[in-house]
Order: sequence, then C-alpha cells, then structure tokens
Amino acid sequence: MSKSGELLVAIINNQPDFSIASDKHWYRIPVESVKKLLKEKWPPQWLSFYHTSTFKESAHSIRYSAQVLKISEARRWQLFPELPLNEKSDKLYYQLLLSPLKKLPNPIYSRRWRRIVFIPTTMEKFNNALEINDLYDGSPLEDKLWAALKILNIPAERQEFIRVNNKNYSLDFAVYCEKGKLNIETDGDRWHHTPETAPKDNLRNNNLVTYGWQILRFTSQQICGQMAEYCIPQIVDNINNLGGVEMHQNKYRKIDLKLPDTTFQNEIFK
Repeated sequence: MSKSGELLVAIINNQPDFSIASDKHWYRIPVESVKKLLKEKWPPQWLSFYHTSTFKESAHSIRYSAQVLKISEARRWQLFPELPLNEKSDKLYYQLLLSPLKKLPNPIYSRRWRRIVFIPTTMEKFNNALEINDLYDGSPLEDKLWAALKILNIPAERQEFIRVNNKNYSLDFAVYCEKGKLNIETDGDRWHHTPETAPKDNLRNNNLVTYGWQILRFTSQQICGQMAEYCIPQIVDNINNLGGVEMHQNKYRKIDLKLPDTTFQNEIFK
C-alpha cells in the first residue's frame, strides 16, 4: 500500500547540484527544512527532482528519480571540504545517498512557472501523474475536488505558494482568470472554524481579497455530499464571472458544465 511521503520531490535549481546527484549520487536537505516543512512525512524511500528555469529545455518538469539508500547527518564543511570556511560551514544537513538516477519514461510537467519547495507524495500518485498537480497528497478532500476539476479540465494550481502584504500563504487551489484570481479552500471541519483559527483565517482572507483574490471555501460535507449540485457550479460561476480560466499564451476559456472542453488537456503541453 502506498504511503504518503514515501517519495519526495525536491528542487534542483543549478547544474552543480544536479551533477552531484547524477555523478556522486547524493543530495542534501537542511535539517531545519525537514523539521519545518516535512515533519511526519520523513524519511522518503525515493527522491525525484523538479528542474527550474535554469535547465532551459527541461525547465519546470520532473525527469529523474532515484532510490534513497541511506540518510545521515553532515555539516556543510563535511559535504564540501574543498570550500573555504564561512558562517554557513556548520549548517546541518541530511545527506541522502542515492541509487543511480533513473530517467522517467514521460516527464511530469508543470503547466506554469510556480514556486515549488518539496512535494511529499506516494509512489502510486508519482507513477500515475501527468502533471505536477497530480502529485500533491494533502488530504482526501483536496483529492476529491481535484478529480472533479480535472473532469472539466479546470487548470487549478494545487498548494500554490504566494506572498501578499509581507505574508506567505499556501492556497489549496489557485485558478487564474482573465479578470482576477480565485482561491478555493477545502476546509476540513477538524482544522477550521475554531476560536483559535478564526482570527488567522480572517486576516488571511482580508489580505488575499485586498490583493485581488476571490475566495471560495467548501466544508467537508459540501465536498463529499454536494460536489455536483453546489461546489462545482459555484466554482464555474466564479470562473465565468471573471472572464474564463487562463489557458496559455493569454487565452482564456469559459466553462460550460454541459459541454466540457476535452481538448484542453492536450493544449496545455504544446
């Protein structure tokens, strides 16, 4: 059975780091990043790499994976003994020893440039992914909504990191439209609508709206029991009121619930 976090997608943003992974068979992750961002989804059994724009032809895609053979702690000076000592030399890392990189038969693409740090996921999702958003393993509610959005070919970005008013936010789903931006949140009842979280949610919503985001929030009951008759119509109405969803090259498409555009999946990767 696949387990969340058994495969970790990590970022590669320069050729030297990729050469280390491909030639020396190791990769490093700051220990503090693991404690802050990965928590219970650690350690991974497999590692794959998301290439940034530095890699030109392979930019914004995942093309390689490797098995994690061993994980140990090491200081930066131990990983790079040839470098002169400085204030970063004592920084503590997890060093992941890897099997030889294996090239994927089909790259996993990102539809648009986006900020990605880590994506802990399952091997099942990794093996079946057509694009980056298929990898996210946040919650069953998110997966259920994502499946419904894909049926209508609505190109939402999952776990989109944005910064507004000097604050960082992670959006469950971000939909970019001709006349604005739509944030869709799946509110698990356990984590939301409590006296402790209400002020934070209020501040978050106000900041996002102030900087051009419209927000839709759906409860677990709505997603599990009213997807077709309530959630999707609400999303579609908001998208269409904003001029249609962004396709590519500044083209936009309105959503017709009676006639989904089945050509859109092929269009995005041209």
